[in-house]
Amino acid sequence: MTSERKSPQAESSSSALASARRVLAIETAALEAVGRALDERVDRAVDLLAACTGKVVVVGMGKSGIICRKIAATLASTGTTASFLHAAEAVHGDFGVVGRSDAVLGLSHSGETEEMIRLLPLVKRFGLPLIAITGNVESSLGRAADVALDSSVPEEACPMGLAPTASTTAALALGDALAVALLERRGFTEEDFAQLHPAGSLGRKLLKVEEIMHSGDDVPVVAMDASVADTIVEMSGKRLGVTGVVDDAGVLTGVVTDGDLRRAMGKGVDVKSTKACEIMTTSPKTVEGGALAARALAIMQDSSITSLFIVDSQSAKPRGILHLHDLLKAGIA
Repeated sequence: MTSERKSPQAESSSSALASARRVLAIETAALEAVGRALDERVDRAVDLLAACTGKVVVVGMGKSGIICRKIAATLASTGTTASFLHAAEAVHGDFGVVGRSDAVLGLSHSGETEEMIRLLPLVKRFGLPLIAITGNVESSLGRAADVALDSSVPEEACPMGLAPTASTTAALALGDALAVALLERRGFTEEDFAQLHPAGSLGRKLLKVEEIMHSGDDVPVVAMDASVADTIVEMSGKRLGVTGVVDDAGVLTGVVTDGDLRRAMGKGVDVKSTKACEIMTTSPKTVEGGALAARALAIMQDSSITSLFIVDSQSAKPRGILHLHDLLKAGIA
């Protein structure tokens, strides 16, 4: 009996799969190791960054520099003013962009990168807080820093141990950890996030209800003592399949939907003598104008409704109305 041999292509594919799994296992182990090494130094680092009245300047070289760009972008998008500074450019004049109210976040796996070391006297001369993310907290960078966070890893995923892989993953993750801790410290909200992300699919998801709602005369509303006949006229004119019902103070007390009308007609009510308040659905679902449109969509889905009234948070009076079609047009749903 002859054994079947895998084709070279199959063997290559199998080898690539095993290699990919090995890399992910190594990098997962690296992140776990960095997590175990975390201590109170993280609190001190966040204290320094949160106290910064200027910007956080993230400095690095090579692969670390690329990680710095991402960390700076994450900080900036989550409420911490930040920018990237290339270490080599910094020692040739670009350090001039650093202000005396800034803080420096420096990345170097070895902690001995020449350009980074040459920057240290400038940082000290300006009296700037320095937080280091390094694989060697006893390095020149680590010893010079006010706080040095340990990003050392058991091994690189590169089989030769040369290409930065697990170490850059660890540094990136530590940068994310700092950004999120700062976000929470500052009380950064979804609304704050929306203001910084106005474009693209993310921007659409972060649209506020008041930006896409119908308002003014386009909002269907009747008084509590309005007849069902008048209610039908209001609903037909506004074409949203619903109308709000308000009391004498203008407060939203209920809604009349197409379904409410069908049920009322099925019972044979007199459309001229029956009042809107007698057929309305009480305690309607509402949302405030400052809420995210995605939140409005979630309410509609959970409640199996297609329209949602937007009310003033103080007076409970209707400010607008949002239909599922409006969310579809805005790319939310």
